[in-house]
Amino acid sequence: MASHDTAAATAPGDDKGRRSAWTRIASALVIAPPVIAATVLGSPFFELLAVACAVILGYEWWRMSARGASGWGALPLIVVLLAAVGTADLGEFRWMPMVCFGGAMMVVVVSMTFDLPVLWPALGSFYFGLPLSAFIWLRDDPQWGAPVVLWLLAVVWATDTAAYAAGRLIGGRKLAPRISPNKTWAGLYGGLVAGGLVGLAADLWLDTSSPGVLTALAVCLAAVAQAGDLLESHFKRHFRVKDTGTLIPGHGGLLDRMDGLLAAAAVLAVVLALKGGIGGWLVAN
Repeated sequence: MASHDTAAATAPGDDKGRRSAWTRIASALVIAPPVIAATVLGSPFFELLAVACAVILGYEWWRMSARGASGWGALPLIVVLLAAVGTADLGEFRWMPMVCFGGAMMVVVVSMTFDLPVLWPALGSFYFGLPLSAFIWLRDDPQWGAPVVLWLLAVVWATDTAAYAAGRLIGGRKLAPRISPNKTWAGLYGGLVAGGLVGLAADLWLDTSSPGVLTALAVCLAAVAQAGDLLESHFKRHFRVKDTGTLIPGHGGLLDRMDGLLAAAAVLAVVLALKGGIGGWLVAN
């Protein structure tokens, strides 16, 4: 489950930029194998991975949005995220919006009781609860769960890598300078192309009855992933922080690494749920 700010344009010959790039690559090489292994192995390893992500993401969001407050204030949000993971593991993804809403209300009540920040921690119930539950729901399909999650990871990782490379090598016009000054239009297009190629590979491999469907879906998910990246950059700019944490060398916090992936997972799960589930959708196509 990984993602990162994309399309960072570093001037040629910038030693600091090259060192940062190599650090990011090394971190990705360390993180990717256990994520892939947990996805392939399934339960209980994938659920344990989701639980670990819930705890870390909840704490990072609290730390960023409630600066100055005690770290223990993150507990209500973390409990909500763990409840979301547990509910999704029962196969009840359709109930997740209500679970997240109820969790947000619990966070509000607890926060007000102990005079803690309210709005942003409550928003975290949706921001993390829905994507984490989406991952569990996607992986729980006995036949297609692992391939679909691995495909999603491939789409987002390819998008991030190509967007970073295109932004660094080509540079050019900034995508959203007020939100993230380093992102470029070249990075956006590079990410869309790379994500689409992953979708095309899946189309050719599966030989579906509707050629191009997975390619189009992959391009859409690549766009969603980059939108999720920008959204997280907006939050960081709002709270005036560079990174959400220091957990991953070269990347910052776990949220800095998962921002686009969280958005893409939630959208993919909603699309497949509306189409009657993973297996039914693939058979129909």
